[in-house]
Amino acid sequence: MKNRVDIPAVGICSFGRNSICTDLDQLDADVAIIGVPYDMGTAYRAGARLAPRRIREASTLGNNEEGFYDHERNEVFLKGVKIVDCGDVDILHGDLTYSFKNIEEDVRKIVKKGALPVVIGGDHSITAAIGKGLNQVGDFCVIQIDAHLDWSDAPGGQKLGQGSPMRRLSEMDYVNGMAQLGIRGVGSSYKKDFEDANEYGSVIKSVKQIREIGIHNIGDYIPDAERYYITLDIDGLDPSIAPGTGTPSAGGFLFHEIQTILETIANKGEVIGFDLVEVAPDYDPSGITSHLAQQLINEFLGFIFKAKEKRYQLSQNEVNLV
Repeated sequence: MKNRVDIPAVGICSFGRNSICTDLDQLDADVAIIGVPYDMGTAYRAGARLAPRRIREASTLGNNEEGFYDHERNEVFLKGVKIVDCGDVDILHGDLTYSFKNIEEDVRKIVKKGALPVVIGGDHSITAAIGKGLNQVGDFCVIQIDAHLDWSDAPGGQKLGQGSPMRRLSEMDYVNGMAQLGIRGVGSSYKKDFEDANEYGSVIKSVKQIREIGIHNIGDYIPDAERYYITLDIDGLDPSIAPGTGTPSAGGFLFHEIQTILETIANKGEVIGFDLVEVAPDYDPSGITSHLAQQLINEFLGFIFKAKEKRYQLSQNEVNLV
């Protein structure tokens, strides 16, 4: 049989043109990509439900079969890492309970199978359901990259909107710390929300504050923990490079700053999963936001598995010294 070239525009649109496994009971992978096309938690401009498909489409530009070479670090990332696209969580528009139950159950199945869950949203409300699905991994610290605090309680009686996932996570007894990076802008949250987050013990830093202390010192402001979960809202980045979101906020992180933050987290402890949310493709006709999103996913995965590899090598060296 003739070998296929399979240029980016050809074939079924899976993330990074990786293998597809929609039956989670049969999952055998290091990384499980799963989409959550849900934006019923949106308070302002909807459209994030379209992001999983668009981000997958953007991701077909590359393929990680041979890994990715980074000439700045002179290292190959993701070589030998098995990444599988698990399709999308079953979402029923208009039924929050059904949708969130499925998110929670699918994340729990992925974890049980020993794969790293990477969730593509969707609006930020889905992170609360993801958190419930992580209830069997042990205690972990949550790192949020976002323009908004997302600590509202129940506006209009709605406890599971896009403005409340961090408060919902703080209520889970296995979440043992939190850092919220990039929070900025007048009206990003009420004063009471900040007071409650501070009382909980969350480390809150704006983009301006982080630049003043120096991006390479960001590790000093990430709580020490054995395990980390990261939730990355695309509006944490500056809208000049990520315009495709429902709630853009000027003064966000630039790409290399996000790179440094993600690499620092990966080197600090075990990453048990992450989500990327709030890409709303229709507000960005150029498609650069979706391309940025898929690049961030691949870059972070590269940092996670490179850090894991180095920790293993270090432990082996220590064993050999005994």
